[in-house]
Amino acid sequence: MKKSTKKLMALVLACLLTVAFSMTGCSSKDTSSGSSTASKEKIALVCSAAGANDNGYNQAAIKGLNQLKTEKGVDTKVVETTTDYPGTLKTLADAGYKLIYSLEYDFTALIDGVGGEKPLAEQYPDTTFVVFNANPNLKEDNTAKFKNVISVMFNVNEASFLAGALSVKVNENASVLFDSSKYSLTTGDAGRAVGFIGGTQSSGIEVFSYGYAEGINYVAKELGVNYTYYSTYNAGFSDSATGGTTAGTYYSEGANVVYTVAGSVGDGVDAKAKEVKKLSIEVDANKDSAQPGYILTSVLKNTNVPVYALGTALIDGTLASKGGTVINYSLGSEATGITDLSTIAAAIKSDSAAQAKWTEIKNYITDLSSKIGSGTIKVTNAQIGETLDIATLSNVKLPK
Repeated sequence: MKKSTKKLMALVLACLLTVAFSMTGCSSKDTSSGSSTASKEKIALVCSAAGANDNGYNQAAIKGLNQLKTEKGVDTKVVETTTDYPGTLKTLADAGYKLIYSLEYDFTALIDGVGGEKPLAEQYPDTTFVVFNANPNLKEDNTAKFKNVISVMFNVNEASFLAGALSVKVNENASVLFDSSKYSLTTGDAGRAVGFIGGTQSSGIEVFSYGYAEGINYVAKELGVNYTYYSTYNAGFSDSATGGTTAGTYYSEGANVVYTVAGSVGDGVDAKAKEVKKLSIEVDANKDSAQPGYILTSVLKNTNVPVYALGTALIDGTLASKGGTVINYSLGSEATGITDLSTIAAAIKSDSAAQAKWTEIKNYITDLSSKIGSGTIKVTNAQIGETLDIATLSNVKLPK
């Protein structure tokens, strides 16, 4: 009986060891394959004041985040505009989000601290924060304050330069390009005017305006003509009615093109352009088809590109190497530039003279892009602290 008992116990023990070994093997396989939800990276995005459905800056970033979720299986969260911005960042960091994109134009709590608290970047050293359109993470010696903050810059000054040059080229050749029965463009010197509507007075908005003015001046100087540049920087980002009213004023003063960098305010400008049969320029995403034939082009800021790229870097373990850096997206990248002009092209007259002139203009803009890329043309970049020397705008008048 004793021998039988010993044999039975040995058999049971062997079975148990086999089961345990098998279970351990399965657990190891699941973890390495990434199928466990516990292994998912957590990435969050905080929208700017324009909101998640701005059809541009925020919405494009969310597109990149969703791409990460679909393709990489990351755990994502989008936070709409919040009145407690520092509290939102803290809540996300406390919840384990290791990469947080902040599209707001407020960097004080993150970099300097508020309410007597230490900077959030210091409080959460294991969280990487990505900010856009500015580089607040600098010491006086131009080194990074925090290694867990990344600044993303889009060279929209260069893209805006192209939009300004295009505005003048199209305006000067409007009678050749467009059917006069479909447009009511002001002619002669009275029509040598443009408008710019910005959401707020900041380097993130001025970078568009400066480039636009320089592009206008470049072509106006070549042609020996002078342009008036109407501008405002207090339109906010959400009231389309404000856009319509302000643009209406500029159009009535002779402007044939109005460029808006103010979120949903641009919707009102586009609608007004169609109403008065003139032209507008949009921003952030390709919105040319919103009012076909009345939106000349859109200056692109495809935030989905860096959102996806940096999220991928977090997953593959290379994000730390980018900490404390500034990542610039220039012309030629997929993140900035102007649209391919295919939508406005449908409004160009079909006769040979119009088509030849349109081809000439597009080739001219392509050549300008190459000159900017090579450094032959230098465009002021407000995002990095450069200021526009008004004296250089020899052929642009800035009314007070």
